[in-house]
Amino acid sequence: MLTTHVGSLPRPQEVVDVVFAQDDGHPVGDAEFERVVGAAVADRVAHQVDAGVDLVSDGEMSKIGYATYVRHRLSGFELDDVPRATPADLDAFPRFRDRQVQSGAGPKYKRPVCRGPISYEHREPLRRDLAALHAAVDGRDDMAGAFMNAPSPGVIALFLPNEYYASADEYLAAIGAAMRDEYEAIVAAGFTLQIDAPDLAMGRHIMYRDQPDEVFVQRAALHIDALDDALRDIPADQVRLHLCWGNYEGPHHFDIPVQKIIGEILRAKPSTILFEAANPRHAHEWTVWRDTPIPDEKVLAPGVVDTSTNYIEHPELVAQRLRQFTDIVGPDRVIAGTDCGFGTWAGFGPIDPDICWAKLRTLTDGAALADKRR
Repeated sequence: MLTTHVGSLPRPQEVVDVVFAQDDGHPVGDAEFERVVGAAVADRVAHQVDAGVDLVSDGEMSKIGYATYVRHRLSGFELDDVPRATPADLDAFPRFRDRQVQSGAGPKYKRPVCRGPISYEHREPLRRDLAALHAAVDGRDDMAGAFMNAPSPGVIALFLPNEYYASADEYLAAIGAAMRDEYEAIVAAGFTLQIDAPDLAMGRHIMYRDQPDEVFVQRAALHIDALDDALRDIPADQVRLHLCWGNYEGPHHFDIPVQKIIGEILRAKPSTILFEAANPRHAHEWTVWRDTPIPDEKVLAPGVVDTSTNYIEHPELVAQRLRQFTDIVGPDRVIAGTDCGFGTWAGFGPIDPDICWAKLRTLTDGAALADKRR
């Protein structure tokens, strides 16, 4: 059974420093940026391989956040003091929410706003990312493959407000048309493309928090249409889709149940689906996957370790969780994964870096146990 994770990993402080300097508009020489990020990518790939992970990533080392980084690549965005979107579940418990803010637990980043036409204007950052990952993985025979993350059109629309396009649908279409360049370049470079799409789940309690579930599902369908259009020239088996309700400690009691969105998720083009299946709010939903007809071409990559707690899961628990899904689609269509990333935002994350590697090791040990018990 192959093992993987969702993509982001804890960044070394040197990387955090240069990424924030770049985002703040301070000059960072290209050679220095490439040196710092390239060394970190090589180190993080080595850590993944040492932990036994088969399908590795660059850890999103160069990115301040998995969606907001696009302002350095796309035209049309400006920074502003626009209030950040707050999940409805945190607003329901303001004392907890405010304590999180006061403790500095939240990510620090500037919020881009769309105020002009969008195009894929700056290609150099992507070129550097692809070169750094190639340098880290080329020639290795101790891994099965590598992937690179990119945000869905919908999650960009979720976090980056629109003040230019006449409608949300026009905004989605413009983002998708621009991001197609990045999607296709990642696959052309020989990597699997991972689409990060929290808009398809977390969007319910952020972007569409004041709408009923039925309206959200209709909107999610349009988000998937925009994504599939952007992926139209990429084979389905070279794309994986990450479904997420938000990688943060919180109540999550407003998370939309997976049974309400699973039909739309399964019709999306990517053949592999990564989803939360370990945390206390979604671990029970394996029965929904069991009771839903899964198309033969789909591969399930359930999260079998939680990425919002420093508990290290026991390999036996990992094996049990995997068995729930291999019983549904067979062991050849299951990849052992994580609920979300270990470093969603640069310089921020609840997981200690050393515990991150230990959790990846328990992931691979648990997958080995599941293999033995076929």
